Amino acid sequence: MTQLRFLLNDQQVALTEVGASDTLLDHLRLARRLTGTKEGCAEGDCGACTVLLGRLTEAGLVYEPVNACIRLLASCHATHVVTIEHLRGPDGGLHPVQAAMVEHHGSQCGFCTPGIVMALYGLWMTDPQADEAAIEVALQGNICRCTGYQPIITAALAAGAAGGQAQDALARERAAVTARLAGMAGG
Repeated sequence: MTQLRFLLNDQQVALTEVGASDTLLDHLRLARRLTGTKEGCAEGDCGACTVLLGRLTEAGLVYEPVNACIRLLASCHATHVVTIEHLRGPDGGLHPVQAAMVEHHGSQCGFCTPGIVMALYGLWMTDPQADEAAIEVALQGNICRCTGYQPIITAALAAGAAGGQAQDALARERAAVTARLAGMAGG
């Protein structure tokens, strides 16, 4: 690969110099100054660095939450990396997942919040009516030492009940993102 290309939120990134051990988290925080994604453990255990990674599969464009601290940057070719900075509501305000976290006191110190929000956002996109068990599974990779998780689960249930998936930015951008990723993968 002579050039690593991927989408970062809504911007195309093209890199020619990528070290073998460069992580996605370091690229986000140091090169792009997107500091909403946190470094907690640097081992993939705490989830503070969770972002969504979209990849074209036979089933279409599929997003999954990943730990940016252990995701090698070189593995992001022809993907869509979505960070907390890209999350927004249809009116440009808080996204329904973010608003529910605020309303239901799902954040205390706030350090883990971006990663938790991204994990819940991934679930909200694929299973908006997720029950408590599915929410707990989605949060298994995220550690919060402050809230005791119940406010976070309550927020996730409320976000699902609020709906709004059709107006979500990623839903609206899906066809364009798919085309852009297909172009990257093919050339």
